[in-house]
Amino acid sequence: MSSAYKNAGVDVEAGYEAVRLMKADVKRTFIDGVVGDIGGFGGLFSLNKDEYEEPVLVSGTDGVGTKLKIAFLSDKHDTVGQDCVAMCVNDIVCSGAKPLFFLDYVAVGKNVPEKVAAIVRGVADGCVKGGCALVGGETAEMPGFYPEDEYDLAGFAVGIVDRKKIIDGSRLAPGDALIGIASSGVHSNGFSLVRKVFNINAENAGNLQRYNDKLGTSILETLLTPTKIYVKPMLALIGVCDVKAVSHITGGGFYENIPRMLREGTKAVIRKDSFEVLPIFNLIQETGNISEHDMFNTFNMGIGMIAAVPADQAEKAVKVLEDNGERAYVIGEITEGEKEIEIK
Repeated sequence: MSSAYKNAGVDVEAGYEAVRLMKADVKRTFIDGVVGDIGGFGGLFSLNKDEYEEPVLVSGTDGVGTKLKIAFLSDKHDTVGQDCVAMCVNDIVCSGAKPLFFLDYVAVGKNVPEKVAAIVRGVADGCVKGGCALVGGETAEMPGFYPEDEYDLAGFAVGIVDRKKIIDGSRLAPGDALIGIASSGVHSNGFSLVRKVFNINAENAGNLQRYNDKLGTSILETLLTPTKIYVKPMLALIGVCDVKAVSHITGGGFYENIPRMLREGTKAVIRKDSFEVLPIFNLIQETGNISEHDMFNTFNMGIGMIAAVPADQAEKAVKVLEDNGERAYVIGEITEGEKEIEIK
């Protein structure tokens, strides 16, 4: 061990201990295809190409964003890892891809092995829910760059789909139904606005940790609810229904994400009374005096994923999703138009 490096603020032994503590969580994510163990210079994964006629790899990357500030304030670090995985695997399943593996990157001001292990435990939870393996990652101790009690978390996922089964919206047609799947809360988007609305800081932490009648828990606990992972229910839906287009409702809310699933000549019409807007969004809007348009342009408002299917398959799609543990609604339809959204 380098005592000079430790004196500079980097504790290599703490890094070894963090790896030891996280090994069991990493191993529980392993699926068929994983080659070797953690600790190498690269994560190895073997593709079973015989399952696909023309395999296409689909990748996605993201971070948790300023939701991490809530974790710092709450001193709760075992859920944000699921947020990180969700933001990646939910994106790639929009193409019809099955996630294969995930890698994370944790940058800390000070390596506290138990904290790093808790973060990775959340990542492992997310990988299990997404059906993918955590094949590697990196923990970087960066004193002087991050405060000692703060960190950043990002990652990326790789999945696979047969070329002929790629979902790209090209077959979308007027009359198709839009199926919305309920979110678990704010997920991992809009937290810069959320923190401003609720004046989230150390001085106000006591108020934010008190029970809130409208939420049935505290504001901080509600905000830390991890992003829902839609991979398994979406793959089940794709297996039995003709899913033509999919949109993951993340940063930019409805107005920015739904047009990404549309093709030229189509428009999405959403009925805002067709699904439950979660109490946290009502509280954000009331507390911050935010317009309805800005709410739908920032947050998921209770719908985390939207899939387009033929109208005659709408009821079947809802049932498939409900059978897979999700709340789902027919929230609108596709009409003729120019790659825009109307909420009415």
